[in-house]
Amino acid sequence: MPKNSKAVKRELDDDVTESVKDLLSNEDACDDSFKKSSLIVNNHEGEGKECDVEEGGSDGEEEERPAWNSKLQYILAQVGFSVGLGNVWRFPYLCQKNGGGAYLVPYLILLILIGIPLFFLELAVGQRIRRGSIGVWNYISPRLGGIGFASCVVCFFVALYYNVIISWSLFYFSQSFQQPLPWHECPLVKNKTSTYVVPECEKSSATTYYWYREALDISSNISESGGLNWKMTVCLLAAWSMVCLAMIKGIQSSGKVMYFSSLFPYVVLICFLARALLLKGSIDGIRHMFTPKLEIMLEAKVWREAATQVFFALGLGFGGVIAFSSYNKRDNNCHFDAVLVSFINFFTSVLATLVVFAVLGFKANIMNSKCVALNTNKIVSLLGNGIDQNLIPHHINLTQASQVTADDYQQMIDVIKRVKEDEYDKLGLDSCSIEDELNKAVQGTGLAFIAFTEAMTHFPASPFWSVMFFLMLVNLGLGSMFGTIEGILTPLIDTFKVRKEFLTVGCCVLAFSIGLLFVQRSGNYFVTMFDDYSATLPLLIIVVLENVAIAWFYGIDKFFEDLKDMLGFTPYRFYYYMWKYITPILLLVLLCSSFIQLAMTPPSYSAWIQEEALEKTLNFPLWGIVVCISLVVMAIMPVPVVFGLRYFNIIDENTSGLSSVSYKKGRIIKESAHPDEADDASLIQGKSPSEAPSPMPGNNIYRKQSGSGGTDANTAPNGRYGIGYLMADMPDMPESDL
Repeated sequence: MPKNSKAVKRELDDDVTESVKDLLSNEDACDDSFKKSSLIVNNHEGEGKECDVEEGGSDGEEEERPAWNSKLQYILAQVGFSVGLGNVWRFPYLCQKNGGGAYLVPYLILLILIGIPLFFLELAVGQRIRRGSIGVWNYISPRLGGIGFASCVVCFFVALYYNVIISWSLFYFSQSFQQPLPWHECPLVKNKTSTYVVPECEKSSATTYYWYREALDISSNISESGGLNWKMTVCLLAAWSMVCLAMIKGIQSSGKVMYFSSLFPYVVLICFLARALLLKGSIDGIRHMFTPKLEIMLEAKVWREAATQVFFALGLGFGGVIAFSSYNKRDNNCHFDAVLVSFINFFTSVLATLVVFAVLGFKANIMNSKCVALNTNKIVSLLGNGIDQNLIPHHINLTQASQVTADDYQQMIDVIKRVKEDEYDKLGLDSCSIEDELNKAVQGTGLAFIAFTEAMTHFPASPFWSVMFFLMLVNLGLGSMFGTIEGILTPLIDTFKVRKEFLTVGCCVLAFSIGLLFVQRSGNYFVTMFDDYSATLPLLIIVVLENVAIAWFYGIDKFFEDLKDMLGFTPYRFYYYMWKYITPILLLVLLCSSFIQLAMTPPSYSAWIQEEALEKTLNFPLWGIVVCISLVVMAIMPVPVVFGLRYFNIIDENTSGLSSVSYKKGRIIKESAHPDEADDASLIQGKSPSEAPSPMPGNNIYRKQSGSGGTDANTAPNGRYGIGYLMADMPDMPESDL
């Protein structure tokens, strides 16, 4: 939550240069409070002169750009944004699929080469320029200003379907207050003569049936809409209401929520791990998880998937990281923040992996016991009719099939295989291996709403653990949603000067209206479509452009000077080479490989066939392919459009929309950028519209002391040389909570 401290006296003694850009790049760290001062622009030619800069006087107490209430709150916000559902249901799947514990090696290497440098870069530019993504990239290079708009579009696309996942979690959460859980067993159908199990459930499983039929009531393909699912529509409304209420006051309101939404998932994960370790079979799951398969590390696909996971796990390119860091003080050590949040994210993924496979190990043990009992009964029925009694080891008592252990069964199978080698397949006996159960890799909704829910039905006090699990998913989702929505609202408010409350409500209402597409009976297929196509390629392109904009357009040397000025020390030379050479090359390789993969794989989705009670991969119809391509094009379109408008001077580069906002005790002042002024000059122009002079006449900028009774209309930016957020003593302006 931001706090705005009272003005105190401070002395400034810095050289003031001719160039506004130089002035801004040499800016000192921002204090928590400052005094009203004046900017005087003199029309002098030649070299700028030094002047003593003082601030004094106290006509009134003034407020600056909202800031985080504490460093802890800011870190929790960044952790909440970066740690999301993917850490729980994507990372464990990739770890199992790509070599177990060996997968952690390429992941860590790419986290250091791609993740931390890019995360540090976004934190630094947001903190340095103190604007949302649109303002940041307009300032770096007006021709690349479309990067910020593209980030907003991607954030909006992701928010549309991400909140649907939160609504699914809310539905399961609301259904968890029952004993037994409603997905504990298959429902029965009664008629006049008999009672039987629902065929769809009997062919699949209780949790699979509940997910597809009771929760989603899913249609058989994407073309079959089936109308709205009203249960999920109500849950989606609740999800967007929660987001709206948490975000309506900006970080003033969402900051408070962060204390719970960011910390609660860790409490649940630790509780789940402690409980799971006490269950039979949990160690089998963990052992399976971290048994390294080193040969898989040599496959290019493993490195590509690790790079993609690093990229999305930190929330790069969304603009949420930039938005959150823009509320920091300028002397904040954002390098420490980048390393800290990155490794918190990594260790959260490892913790979630431990929990998932401890629970799945317990589930595999139960499923294996059922398999052993079932196949032991088969062996009993085959005695004397395909299997000789003397093939059964003497210590095994087949009269009590439920007492036969997995080791006993494995001994029987080994003997029968050896003797009946040619006829074994005809006997129809399963191997019943815990390893086979654990190798049935699941991810995403399949893990959360089917595999994990099935495991929890076998927990003692299963409703309690179900409530905790789905409440954790809701909190993980909300933490990421806050950052995603902030990535939309902050740049729009900075650019177009609209009230935070109106924009937040309008954005949530619009998103809910469009989100009704995802709560049709075919909505799950649209979630898959948006997840696969609306973010992957666009975000990669956005981050490549961000890296290139800083390293090659703005200048890596100048950026290092800015960092030294902000942090008080020069960052490691490691980042110089990462930002300028290594990271862009790795990103381009990742972008090309992702593009090739999408081009070679026909757009498809996994459909649930009710009659067969199984999933089947179907290709998108022609209109679906058009929508997939349109999602990618719409997300990236702002970049070439803005570049073209700037390049052909359809929009003057000197009026790049970086007009300033003035604050006075919660009041907002809208200021239009003067068409004649240079873009950088507009960043420090602090006059109200009625007092604004003709275009700034000179080159040298000085601060003049404002006495307590001074009437000078010029006002000082926040901190020492603020960017865009200026104070003004205009009590008649409409109120704003910015």
